[in-house]
Amino acid sequence: MRVTTWAEYGLIVSVHLARRAGEGPVAAREMAEKEHLPADYVEQILLRLRRAGLVRSVRGARGGYFLARPPVEVTVKDVLDASEHGTFEINCDRHPVSDERCGPSGSCAIRPVWQLLQQKVDEVLSSVSLADLLHEEGEVRELVGLDATAS
Repeated sequence: MRVTTWAEYGLIVSVHLARRAGEGPVAAREMAEKEHLPADYVEQILLRLRRAGLVRSVRGARGGYFLARPPVEVTVKDVLDASEHGTFEINCDRHPVSDERCGPSGSCAIRPVWQLLQQKVDEVLSSVSLADLLHEEGEVRELVGLDATAS
């Protein structure tokens, strides 16, 4: 799995909104400035998050974006699905090498490994909420089961 800029920025923007939950809408340009991200990119990410129902927007002088649900109800998987349109791409499903091996009736011994990896990645991403990411790094490491001193 390769974490792209879409995924990374989507999480940064989502965590920013989680930190500001209950404070009203946040302007995209303000988020971009505070998080040191390109404003145009932030706008595109917010559009994807809005289309997925993760954020809502308000127009006007005091408009902006806010989370559509409490941070505890939004998972990292939700954000990556919205930002990336998925969390893990099984290459042989998307770009088959041959119909014999990769087609629906084909037999490929490698495919179950990728499917298991996708399942495990999705399980981990589903187990972490935006509320979890509001903690300091050491606490998040403990929440996800990593040694707090490991880097």
